[in-house]
Amino acid sequence: MSIDDEMADRIAEIRARITAAAERAGRPPESVRLIGVAKRIPAERVAAAVRAGLRDLAENYLQEARTKLTEVRAMLETSGHKCPKWHFIGQLQRNKAGPVASAFDWVQTVDRERLGHELNRRAASAGRSLEVLLQVDLSGEQSKGGVAPDALPTLLAAAAGWPQLKVRGLMAIPAPVETPEAARPAFAQLRMLRDALRAEPGGAGLSELSMGMSGDFEVAVEEGATMVRVGTAIFGAR
Repeated sequence: MSIDDEMADRIAEIRARITAAAERAGRPPESVRLIGVAKRIPAERVAAAVRAGLRDLAENYLQEARTKLTEVRAMLETSGHKCPKWHFIGQLQRNKAGPVASAFDWVQTVDRERLGHELNRRAASAGRSLEVLLQVDLSGEQSKGGVAPDALPTLLAAAAGWPQLKVRGLMAIPAPVETPEAARPAFAQLRMLRDALRAEPGGAGLSELSMGMSGDFEVAVEEGATMVRVGTAIFGAR
C-alpha cells in the first residue's frame, strides 16, 4: 500500500468516527475540524496526509516546524495541492512569537496578556492577522500551560487591544485519564466556560472548542468540540 493510500484510509476512518459521534450529539459532522498533529512526523507523511484530504495540521515545536513547513509546502506545490492551515499548539515563549506569527495561521496556546500583546505586535510587523484560541488550564498542571478559568474574562478583555489577533474560542489539554469517558467532565467544563464567556465584552464571536486527541476525540465531539487534534491515529506511532 502506498503512503498516500495509507493516509487516505486512516483519515477516512477517523472522519467516519467523527461523523458518528457528531450524529450522536445531534450535530452536523462538518462542524468538526480534524487537525493532524504532525509532531515528530516526517514531511513525506505529512504531505501525503494533505494529498489525502487533510486540511489542517498542527505542530508543537517551533524549531522542528520551521523546516518541516517549508518542506511540506514545497512537496505540495510540486504536486499541485493546496497548502493546509497550520496551527501552533505548543507552549509559546514571547521570544518565539515572531517566527510563529510569520509561519502559522492559528495559535491555540495564548494564555497570558504579555504573549498576546507580543503576538499582535509581531503579526502587525509581518502584515498578517492570526486566528487564536485562549488555552485554559483545567487540571492545575502548570507545565502544560493555560490560563486559570477564573482569569479568562480578564484575558478576553485584554484581547480587545490585539487588533491583529482574532480570538475564536478556547483550547485545553486535560489531565491524562484511563478511559475516554473519564475525560468527559473536562470537555463539558471547557464548553461551559466558552458559553459563559460569550456574555462577556468581546465574547459574542467565540465559537471554537479545541479539545480531544487520538484516544478520546469521539467523547470530545459529543461534548461540543469543533476542533480535534489527532496525531497517532492519523500518522501512526512516533
